[in-house]
Amino acid sequence: QEVLGEDKLMAILKERELKIYWGTATTGKPHVAYFVPMSKIADFLKAGCEVTILFADLHAYLDNMKAPWELLEMRTRYYESVIKAMLESIGVPLEKLKFVRGTDYQLSKEYTLDVYRLSSLVTQHDAKKAGAEVVKQVEHPLLSGLLYPGLQALDEEYLKVDAQFGGVDQRKIFTFAEKYLPSLGYAKRIHLMNPMVPGLTGSKMSSSEEDSKIDLLDRKEDVKKKLRKAFCEPGNVENNGVLSFIKHVLFPLKSEFVVLREEKWGGNKTYTAYEALEKDFAEQVVHPGDLKNSVEVALNKLLDPIREKFNSPELKKLTLAAYPKAKPAEKHPKNSEPENAVIPSQLDIRVGKVISVEKHPDADNLYVEKIDVGEPEPRTVVSGLVQFVPREQLQDRLVVLLCNMKPKAMRGVESQGMVLCASSVGEPKPPAGCSAGERIYVEGYEDGDPEDELKPKKKVFEKLQADFRISEDCVAQWKERNFLTKLGTVSCKSLKGGSI
Repeated sequence: QEVLGEDKLMAILKERELKIYWGTATTGKPHVAYFVPMSKIADFLKAGCEVTILFADLHAYLDNMKAPWELLEMRTRYYESVIKAMLESIGVPLEKLKFVRGTDYQLSKEYTLDVYRLSSLVTQHDAKKAGAEVVKQVEHPLLSGLLYPGLQALDEEYLKVDAQFGGVDQRKIFTFAEKYLPSLGYAKRIHLMNPMVPGLTGSKMSSSEEDSKIDLLDRKEDVKKKLRKAFCEPGNVENNGVLSFIKHVLFPLKSEFVVLREEKWGGNKTYTAYEALEKDFAEQVVHPGDLKNSVEVALNKLLDPIREKFNSPELKKLTLAAYPKAKPAEKHPKNSEPENAVIPSQLDIRVGKVISVEKHPDADNLYVEKIDVGEPEPRTVVSGLVQFVPREQLQDRLVVLLCNMKPKAMRGVESQGMVLCASSVGEPKPPAGCSAGERIYVEGYEDGDPEDELKPKKKVFEKLQADFRISEDCVAQWKERNFLTKLGTVSCKSLKGGSI
């Protein structure tokens, strides 16, 4: 998508082949968007470049401890196995690649001294700005997140490369490296950036957002289920994760894409240019259902060799060791739940963005809101907030929405969710920067799947809601465990100790 230092790139190529590296922090499981850099690495190798792949294990720990120290070794081994399987799946010869682990050199005396030298030059502002789109942003950030961009800059020198390749979300770290490496007497490197593939929910595909991604080891039925739920509005080519995956992964690998469909709808059609497919989709010549089914078939062809490789007892064992399934009761032994108890992960709570607010036509104390929760269509929600929140204050704001209640008619209008409020006078507020549809979970209950629809007779929400509170620090909690998004806690600044 972008190149920084193209003149230097062309000058090097007149003399010799380019030395380039791509790094990945060994955190959550790699997903299908990793095929974007993999296909470009294949291009680099075909062009004769010397390519190094860095498994940045130390970076994974520094990024808000996304990989616990005791799991670093296992996660790095998992990444090495799965990345190699991906490359083999698209026909990349591994013997031409060099694989390096960060801790192989990042704990050396020389590297450590350079980290200290760099920290004496870099301002807190520049370090925070550099990591803004890569390092996890939380309310109370750790010092380690400020060190992260410096280490990534130093990697360019210690790996002895001409260029670093990464996603365009790394741009601020790349410009940080260009600014500060010369201050240590090291050369400024070239930077090449691939585009980011939107996730299935429309925002960036992310390891920490389950519904946005397809894992490399997902079963075929999981792939089908996730694609079925993916945002793919008829005629809409913006933030369309299904179309983007075709553009950035399937087309570069095969130079064509086949839309599979029944004869009565025109039969199969082969596209040799992505622009033609996008035009047909925009004009609704291609139906979203046919597009999803075609991507499912093409994607499974890529994933089958990876699944087969990881079906071995050794790699199954490695996967479980690298990503052990945590039980909520083990995280909080003092408050372990009985086996049949209701737990917060049964609730489907998401960030919603209020698109419109109208007075209910038949009830003066009710609003009818259209709320975007990352689905193809906004949800209609009826809320009794007229006496407490002015209409203009609700418009365009982020709210916390319970999404798996059984739809209920309220004075003739069906409500498809419930806005959570603090003691009826203020809403719990997701952190700034959250995306509509992003999952909100209770600390310690991150891994469970919400029920498709809460059964009214079981009163799951009512039982859990009895322990919803606003803490003395103005954080939304259940039994003193914080409501969280990937960007931090859910807050309610106006009401200490109030109920939700």
